[in-house]
Amino acid sequence: MKKTDICTIEKSKIILNNGIIFETPTENFSDFAKEAYKSLELNYPKFHKMDNLSKLAFLASEMILKDENHSRTALVFANKSSSLDTDFKYQESINSQENYFPSPAVFVYTLPNICVGEISIKHKMQTENAFFVLDEFDEQFLNDYAAQILQSGKADKVLCGWVELYQESYKAFVYLLTL
Repeated sequence: MKKTDICTIEKSKIILNNGIIFETPTENFSDFAKEAYKSLELNYPKFHKMDNLSKLAFLASEMILKDENHSRTALVFANKSSSLDTDFKYQESINSQENYFPSPAVFVYTLPNICVGEISIKHKMQTENAFFVLDEFDEQFLNDYAAQILQSGKADKVLCGWVELYQESYKAFVYLLTL
């Protein structure tokens, strides 16, 4: 297998294949994501409704996938915190309501695999996707899983990555694998 593209997002920077694509002094992730979306001229209105984990995964994926046909590209992502950042926001929406009417807009994102679903929808992917919760980034595990998908013929490429976001701590390391 070979890596064809690598995107890293952290510390208010987007790096694609060792080149800085976007950088801002903004430290707040929400502001950073909005600025990146606007600056990179991404056109996907659903982006503004996504939770922060999905925005992080989406931004990193878009740098690699762009507008090419990826209907036969699979997704294999992982992180440590699952959707904990959004889970806390959902719990806060429950706690702040007198009559227990939590926000359904937040509830949608209380599963980590929703971010791979958003990417799949955008790129009309018709392959496998998986989201693992691991103690730490395990590239060998992701690569082994991707190899099984590629060798089975279920996909031509696999977008793999670590997309960790909890409060204001975030990092994405996403890469595309082919045989």
